[in-house]
Amino acid sequence: MIEDEPTGAVPSTTIGRSRVEVEVHVPSNNQTLDAATLATDVRRRVLDLSYQAHVGHIGSCLSVADALAAVYAAPWFDFHRAHGRDRFVMAKGHAGLALYAVLEAVGVISPDSLDTFGRDGSSFGVHPEHHLPGIDFSTGSLGQGLGMAVGAALAARVQRSERSTVALLSDAECNSGATWEAASFAGHHRLARLVAVVDVNGQQALGPTREICDQEPFAERWRCAGWEAREVSGHDVAALTAALEPSTAGPVVVVARTLFGSGVSFMEGQLEWHYLPMTPEQYDAARADVDAARAVDAR
Repeated sequence: MIEDEPTGAVPSTTIGRSRVEVEVHVPSNNQTLDAATLATDVRRRVLDLSYQAHVGHIGSCLSVADALAAVYAAPWFDFHRAHGRDRFVMAKGHAGLALYAVLEAVGVISPDSLDTFGRDGSSFGVHPEHHLPGIDFSTGSLGQGLGMAVGAALAARVQRSERSTVALLSDAECNSGATWEAASFAGHHRLARLVAVVDVNGQQALGPTREICDQEPFAERWRCAGWEAREVSGHDVAALTAALEPSTAGPVVVVARTLFGSGVSFMEGQLEWHYLPMTPEQYDAARADVDAARAVDAR
């Protein structure tokens, strides 16, 4: 069972021999968010923090920014409540920085805390860990996240709770048999209010998904497992918002067709940005692209 924690609690963790306190900001229940603006702000923060920490996985973070923003801006998704709040599983753990940026934007974690990302002694590493505010599950080992979400949805049924559970997966981790075992279980048991969002960006660590393990027709595979499949552009926040609506009849999968590295022209579709950190010149160029998009959003 997943225990609910007081929203004002300040978690702490021990790294090595150092105790690290994580500052928590409790958001307002009536906070309103614009998903498109949130997605652009997330991209900016991802670029800033990844450059500062000299880490990679930038392309993966950029491709999920719109989907994450759509989830956290969705009117039905309630991450505020102290009891019975909705659950989120970042199955695609290597894009954890994008989730941190969203949680900062909605007031769950503070900018000062997140500024320590990637530093010695920081609680914020590349992969999310459950001791952090707003993180229900530690992830990073691909193929395990959907099973966690299915377990949370099953727990909600047993507890007679109406909370929803959302998992964000990569298309590459759908190569894993454990993912399909979890999908089959959820479909067979018609688990309600369970939503899986799959970031279908067509890239894996070592090459294009279609060349390593082609999964098409992707949506049909989920339908065969008993899921309602909704296929949309993963960069259309209005379409994502509509597609994310949970169902009481059974599990829903949102097949989000995305572009790896979306929002930064020289990263889009380029496999090397699964790994590379940015040089100062690349950082400036990337920020220029995202800042231009932010200026359009502000009009």
